Amino acid sequence: MPKKPNAKKKPRVLVTSDGEIDDQCSLVRFLLYANEWDIEGIITSSSQYHAHGHRWPGDDWVQPFLAAYSKVYPNLVQHDPEYPTTEFLQSRTLLGNVRTEGEMDEITPGSQHIVQVLLDETDDRPIWIQAWGGTNTIARALKTIELNHPDKMESVANKIRFFFIWEQDTTYQSYIRPHWGKYNIPTIISDQFIAIFYRWKKYLPDKQQSFLAGSWMQPNILKDHGPLCALYPAHTGDDKGFDAGDFRSEGDSPAFLHTIPVGLRSMESPGWGGWGGRYVKVRENTWLDPVADPNYRYPDGRWYGNSAWGRSRLRENRPNDTELTQYVKPIWRWMEVMQNDFASRADWCVKSFAEANHPPEVKLAMPLDLQVQAGKEVSLSAHGSSDPDGDQLSYRWWHYQEAGTFPQTIQIRDAAQQDASFSVPESARQGETIHLICEVTDNGTPALTRYQRVVIQVK
Repeated sequence: MPKKPNAKKKPRVLVTSDGEIDDQCSLVRFLLYANEWDIEGIITSSSQYHAHGHRWPGDDWVQPFLAAYSKVYPNLVQHDPEYPTTEFLQSRTLLGNVRTEGEMDEITPGSQHIVQVLLDETDDRPIWIQAWGGTNTIARALKTIELNHPDKMESVANKIRFFFIWEQDTTYQSYIRPHWGKYNIPTIISDQFIAIFYRWKKYLPDKQQSFLAGSWMQPNILKDHGPLCALYPAHTGDDKGFDAGDFRSEGDSPAFLHTIPVGLRSMESPGWGGWGGRYVKVRENTWLDPVADPNYRYPDGRWYGNSAWGRSRLRENRPNDTELTQYVKPIWRWMEVMQNDFASRADWCVKSFAEANHPPEVKLAMPLDLQVQAGKEVSLSAHGSSDPDGDQLSYRWWHYQEAGTFPQTIQIRDAAQQDASFSVPESARQGETIHLICEVTDNGTPALTRYQRVVIQVK
């Protein structure tokens, strides 16, 4: 089996997908970020929406995308030699449990591959197991481990981080939760992915919509950016309510956007927020989407199309639904930055290093975690930040209030400078947290942004 690229302590990811058309959109973006992770698997699975005999994209639906990746790979490695070879990705692309919705009886190449990855004791880094479709192939793998290696269950569970895009079959509730719940596996189940879902025009603000419009997508992604981006299945001019080139849907992308190391430290806690959204702990170590209604009661069972707050609200078809817009803000707040970043990756497919833009590197001249008494001043410094292309950098320090527990707004002095400061309010209580984001943007084309997050605990 081909060896992994040299890892710089990259996040490990394993994708399971049902091959829906928006999974295909997500896969294009995923492959453009393949240098950021150790990819442990791309496994085709089923879901309540797609399985053999029911809207099935084909067992080999991934192959055209890998073939297109192979054609742009020689250019991508000019920008980062960490891009995995097509041979490596092929070795990690397998067929899982696809016969019917929720089928987990059969041992498949995909489920066995997950077993091998989880039992590999040479690598103890966490592995982000993503369900873009159902969880049934994951469940089959875990059942194999439970039956054949019960003594390994705890050590396996300690490595796992789940990120599910809804529960698209019943196997998480019927098998994974009852059999593996005692290990308290960190589990994110997302509904706010609808921010970049098929019906985005109904609730995204106009500015964010502009980065999904065909007038933006065509020149930045779809046209003249090589064979991989040419496969991106955007809207055609025949789709009602959409123009040619309009963004279709990438409902599954938050599962991997969460793991791109852009400096937001989102993998440290689902509640901290990042490109993949922000979540709240509702039971054990299970994190769902924040619902603003203080009287709302989360269901104890499945969080999916029939029960999740956002999808249920969307069915009500309310005009100008500001509550729904706010519900999905933890993802769309990053829209401009994420889309510009996507555009730069599309450029990497066809442009030389000198012609393309690359993200800045943000370094702070201070610790990322501080303990400070109420009333004290804190100096903030992004000295040490740089840009690989020599671009000019602009700075923005801001208080990510929802990520912390201090309930008031923090005023930052010189917030648009490399060096800034603020005072911890006298009203801050011991143990409360304040999250400050240092956002650094270059002046290249497209403008690219990276971050650092400072977490202050009041002592």
